[in-house]
Amino acid sequence: MKKLLTLLVAGLMALSISACSNKKTDTTETTAPSTSGSETKTVNVGVSIYKFDDNFMTLYRAEIENYFKTLNTDSVKYNVTVQDGKGDQAEQTNQIDNFIAQQYDVLIINLVQPTSASTVIDKCKDANIPCIFINREPSNEDMAKYNGTDYEGKYTYVGADARQSGKFQGEIIADLPNKGDLNGDGVLNYVMIVGDPENVDAQYRTEFSVSQYKEKSGLEVKELVNQRGDWDQARGQEITQSALTQFGNEVEVIFSNNDSMALGAVQAISAAGRKVGEDIYIVGVDALEEVQQLVKSGGMTGTVLNDHIGQSHQAVDVAIKALNGEKLESHYWVDYVKVVAE
Repeated sequence: MKKLLTLLVAGLMALSISACSNKKTDTTETTAPSTSGSETKTVNVGVSIYKFDDNFMTLYRAEIENYFKTLNTDSVKYNVTVQDGKGDQAEQTNQIDNFIAQQYDVLIINLVQPTSASTVIDKCKDANIPCIFINREPSNEDMAKYNGTDYEGKYTYVGADARQSGKFQGEIIADLPNKGDLNGDGVLNYVMIVGDPENVDAQYRTEFSVSQYKEKSGLEVKELVNQRGDWDQARGQEITQSALTQFGNEVEVIFSNNDSMALGAVQAISAAGRKVGEDIYIVGVDALEEVQQLVKSGGMTGTVLNDHIGQSHQAVDVAIKALNGEKLESHYWVDYVKVVAE
């Protein structure tokens, strides 16, 4: 009998101390910035999170702080300041301006709006401060903005490729015995709960969950609903409740861009008298502990581990590389992992 992948994932999350990157070539241990003599050097690290009221980023930011603490030595102390962007780009830009004015040594930024990356890069370049983007990927154009200049290699993106997470969602449904096609008509009727249409992760998860499903299952698809949920559990519940009221048993699968919205969808499914695994399927992304338990018990079809430990550790390691004057790659990737009952 197969071991539950969720248990393996839990073990991985508990034991992991560094990121698993499919593009990282440097496997040396993290080395603190060098100091001379016996004086303790204080390194100021500014971290701005798009908003604190987010389940995944709560885990992520806590791990950034915890990991930096393990790297403190008698010669180097990391002073980490984490601020709440409150979902407001103007608020976050002000925080970044303050970090720069106070001459912080390195910035780690989880953008409210990925389209603001170009402006942030300009600010950091003018101040010659290394900048590490996390979780919300800027465009390739923005990340290549200063190629060929002295600032190349001083800013980077650390995260997981959202295309992979979308593909894994599609594969989870396609791998079901009935391929998710509950009425057997050769067409998958689905609801798509989108995090934020302007967010590249949401765009990729939305696109690739469906395209990968079609490729692997060989079936056609019909989109019943595609609606913005802002990564919020209450919005996920509202969208699902409305979809089930409008389309009833036509809804065969719900794709959710994250687990928080999926949890709301599960509440609506239960309230409508539907049962996951019997007359409807649902998949999310993040592998939150509550969702792992639901997958194990059959209350959700599956999810995809968004490895906050691997990503946060990688972000810290990369920040220290920058502090040491090492040239950074443009991207550092950390793999997603499928989470299903078997």
